[in-house]
Amino acid sequence: MTRAVILANLKNLGYLTFLYKANATINFKSYFIKNNLSFKKMSLNPIEQFKKALASAKKPLILLPQNPDGDAIGSGWAFYFFIKKNNFDPTIAFYDPLNNVRQFDFLPKPKNLQKDVLGSRDFILSFNTTRNKIIEIKTEEKKDTTLIHITPEYGAIDPRDFSFVPAKFKYDLIICLNSPDKETLGKIFEDNPDMFYEIPVINIDHHSTNDNFGQINIVDITASSTAETVYNLLTKINFNLSEKISNCLLTGIISATNSFQNKLTTPQSLKISSELMDGGANQQKIIRHLYKTQPFNILKLLGKVMSKLKRDNSLNLVWATVSIEDFVQSRSEPSDLPFVIDKIQSNYENGELFLILYLKKPQLVKGVLKISSSKILEHKNLNIFENGKLTGDLYTFELKNLSLEEAEKICLQKLNSLQETL
Repeated sequence: MTRAVILANLKNLGYLTFLYKANATINFKSYFIKNNLSFKKMSLNPIEQFKKALASAKKPLILLPQNPDGDAIGSGWAFYFFIKKNNFDPTIAFYDPLNNVRQFDFLPKPKNLQKDVLGSRDFILSFNTTRNKIIEIKTEEKKDTTLIHITPEYGAIDPRDFSFVPAKFKYDLIICLNSPDKETLGKIFEDNPDMFYEIPVINIDHHSTNDNFGQINIVDITASSTAETVYNLLTKINFNLSEKISNCLLTGIISATNSFQNKLTTPQSLKISSELMDGGANQQKIIRHLYKTQPFNILKLLGKVMSKLKRDNSLNLVWATVSIEDFVQSRSEPSDLPFVIDKIQSNYENGELFLILYLKKPQLVKGVLKISSSKILEHKNLNIFENGKLTGDLYTFELKNLSLEEAEKICLQKLNSLQETL
């Protein structure tokens, strides 16, 4: 038996490999009997680890990226209903200042949605009572202050007997969806970094840039979307998808593939979508809400932006500027811009950078840059502007004391410099 065959057999059996001469040809069974070798089982694979972690959880927390897209929302909603069906009490949290979630009101909505996880742990005031017991504790509320009155059994209290002890988090499992790294979670990670080191993390994603930051990582870079990854996970554990979950997952796949029109579309994603429709997912309803039914004010803003579009083929850049008057006349607001950028991207699939500059107020220009190039996104220290911030594939920044025209020139210079470093 050759080395390759032995390795293949060991892998299939789930045992640790052993060392032997590279060119040896041996009988697999007799070799181990003759040498009295024992096998040691390998650790659980990610699917088995996932099942074990979920079974032991009582209060799971599902986290989505800041300003989640349709793939994140479809996956998140589906995962919530999956956990709920298994008699857990899950919470979904994500920070969404752009209010992207409003576009998905047609989907069944989870009940326990939060924009933060503040209050996820208590702080305990600990008092050493070895020398002096506490006989009474009472609180008093004043403006902007809470007073805690502590009465000791004898004399005065020694401050050295006091300490603050952080309690355990109320969540016992974190499930991150569609997040290549913890930073993509935005404000939730910034406000609660300790949580990710004290609670087990399951990381489910499809991005090739994923950091594998979880204790359990289920990352399929061949999948069209995180929704497809979730579908594969649930079918591997033999979970029967409900109509509600099927609709959520199909929404995620359709959003990620731009209704099966972009390069993420694969034969596998089409096959899975067909199976989801067999399970009750309504493709026409999803497409109607995502692509054919848009508020009139957003359509007016889209029209104004499209009429101003410019293109730089050397940078694979498409951009436009939006004035205060454009927002006023279309009765729209800056939070509508990510939707507009998505529409521009769907019409220019070869583009890698999609930029909108808008005037927040006189002499204050803000920018929203969507990056579809994995080569650019892989630069973890992406720092085009001093105050810039990358969340997922959206890079936001502001430029002070400049007009729109001046800001436009500076942005082109910065992006040219960025391309030269790649």
